[in-house]
Amino acid sequence: MSEPFRIGLTRDLRAADGSTNYGDLGLGMIEAEPGMEWAFLDAEAAELTPEHVAGFDALVVLYPRVSLEAVESSDRLKVIARMGVGYDSVPVRRCTELGIPVTLTPEAVRRPVATSALALLLGLTHQLFLQDRLVRTDRWAEARKHPGFGLVDRTLGVLGMGNIGAEFLTIAKPLGMRQVVHDPYADPARAAELGVELVGLEELLRSADVVVVLCPLTDETRHLLDAERLALLKPTSYVINMGRGPIIDQAAITAALREGRIAGAGLDVFETEPLPADDPLTALDNVILSTHGLATTDQFGMVAGRRALSSILDVAAGRRPPHVANPDVFAHPRFAGTPAAAG
Repeated sequence: MSEPFRIGLTRDLRAADGSTNYGDLGLGMIEAEPGMEWAFLDAEAAELTPEHVAGFDALVVLYPRVSLEAVESSDRLKVIARMGVGYDSVPVRRCTELGIPVTLTPEAVRRPVATSALALLLGLTHQLFLQDRLVRTDRWAEARKHPGFGLVDRTLGVLGMGNIGAEFLTIAKPLGMRQVVHDPYADPARAAELGVELVGLEELLRSADVVVVLCPLTDETRHLLDAERLALLKPTSYVINMGRGPIIDQAAITAALREGRIAGAGLDVFETEPLPADDPLTALDNVILSTHGLATTDQFGMVAGRRALSSILDVAAGRRPPHVANPDVFAHPRFAGTPAAAG
């Protein structure tokens, strides 16, 4: 009798009572498949090691990084399904060499990440956290000293016009802001369709009242916003990062916030995660911090879980899933003679 096809879910998906944190992830479709079973990984970890992945044919991964050693040590691993669109946490190149597809769930993150960016934009410009503190500390009369920052006819600068960037630009349109985008790979026709201007990075930084980072982390975008580029921003401007922490030089933006060279920031991602409790950012009152979890709504979890599991079923059946970070993987001998190899 052959061994079952085993699917491991990272422990951050498990609730205290043994159920999932995000409702129905679609595990019923796995339970309905003969010869398939699933389980949570034995321990929660920031990075998956060979011990975590041993004995599994597939992984559903939310937050943990997947180590190179974990991928290379497994003689069973056939697919890694990421709940999200970032894949900087997975050794994709080595996975390709080993015949392991890395699948993504863009449908699940498009709206939650876009609305999270909008939440930070509105929270910052309306001084939401300051207003809350004034009420809680009996300083009601001070509110008139801290007016919000109106958005009509102001400039919204967005870095990245991909799946999420385009969604954010669409839902932000009713704010009445001029929208400018920097994205070297953007389709001008798509920009025209969205009603946005494509501009150079320095032009965007000099003109924008709010800068929203929604591009992926690559060698090109690492420290894209360094000290020199942050110095181009207006002192009244705000910066929001819903992309990846290392896109912004964290020490540089901390200094800019501390010295009042920008008005504020909303950061959901950091160069080191979790952010240490004693990090200098935590002492500043002009920044909103969140746990790289602002977009993980119940709806995100349900859609991402179902898409991730569907992609695992596709790979197990020799089919090509719809969203794969390393499509070249299907040229691997493992897929010879399968529909996946044919495209």
